[in-house]
Amino acid sequence: MSTAPTVGWIGLGLMGQPMALNVLRAGFPLVVHNRSRGAVATLVAAAPAEAWSPREVASRAEIVVTCLPGPAEVTEVYLGADGVLTATRPGMLLIDTSTIDPETHRRIARAAAERGADYLDAPVSGGTTGACEGTLTVMVGGRAEAVERARPLLQAFGRTIYHLGPVGSGAIAKLINNLMAAINLLGVCEGLVLAAKAGLDLDLFCRVIADSSGASRSFDGAAPAILARDFRPGFMIDLMHKDVTLALDLARQVGVRTLAGALAQQVLQEARNAGLGRHSTAAHPAGAERRGDGPAPRLAPVGRGGPG
Repeated sequence: MSTAPTVGWIGLGLMGQPMALNVLRAGFPLVVHNRSRGAVATLVAAAPAEAWSPREVASRAEIVVTCLPGPAEVTEVYLGADGVLTATRPGMLLIDTSTIDPETHRRIARAAAERGADYLDAPVSGGTTGACEGTLTVMVGGRAEAVERARPLLQAFGRTIYHLGPVGSGAIAKLINNLMAAINLLGVCEGLVLAAKAGLDLDLFCRVIADSSGASRSFDGAAPAILARDFRPGFMIDLMHKDVTLALDLARQVGVRTLAGALAQQVLQEARNAGLGRHSTAAHPAGAERRGDGPAPRLAPVGRGGPG
C-alpha cells in the first residue's frame, strides 16, 4: 500500500496502541504522539515516526486519528493552543475513536469544517482483545462520503463498520452500548457472588449459566477471568464510570429515565471510593469467595476484553 495516506495517531493507551499497530501493519505510514513517552517508544520500535505535539501530528499527516480517555482530553487535543485544528488543512480527515459525549464531537466537527476538513466520531467496542486482533466494532457518525474515505483505515482495526448518521451518532450508540454493558455486568457479578456465598461450585455453575437464560456476552467475557483470578484491567472502572455518567447525562437531555443505569453508576462509584478505579470493571469492593471455603479476595475481575 505504497500510495496509502499518512496517518497521524494520537493516544497510545490500552486500546490506542494495538489499534495503531494494526494500522501500521495494514500499510499506512504512521506518525504517532502520546502524552506518556513510554508508549511512544514501544510503538516507534515498530518503525512509525514520532511527533511531539498534536499540532505537529496534523502538520505531517493527511488523516489524524485520536484515541483518548475523555471529553477534556479530546477537546484539548483538537481545540487547544497546540491542537490538531491549528495545523488542519483543507481536505484532511479527522477521526476520533474515544468514548465521549456527542456535543463535544459536534463542536469539533464545526471547527474542522471551517478549515475545510471532515470530522468523524468513530468509537469502538470489543475491548483490548478486539483492539489487538483487529476485530473491533466501529460506530461512525459523519458525512457518508467521509465515512467511505475512512473505511479502508477503519477496517485495519475494525471487523464491522456501522455508519449511524451525522456527527455524534456514533457516540450516542457507544454510550448506550456501555450503559447496557455496565448493567449486564452488574448482574453477572452479583450472581457469581451469590452463587459462591451459597456454596455452589462456580466452575459447574458457570457451565449451567452458559446453557441457560442468564447467559450474555458480559457473562462470557467476565466469568472465565473471575474463575482464573485474572486481575489485569482490560477496561477500567474509572473509564466505565465516565461512560455511564455520560450516558445518563444524555438520557436526562432527551427525557428518558434510566433506573438500572443509575444503580450501575452508584456501584461503580462505590468501587472507585474503595480505591478500585484503575482495576477491571468487575472489581468488587466486597470481594467474592470461589467456593465458600476460604477468605474472600478483594477483587472479582472481568475478562480483559471488557466492553471497551
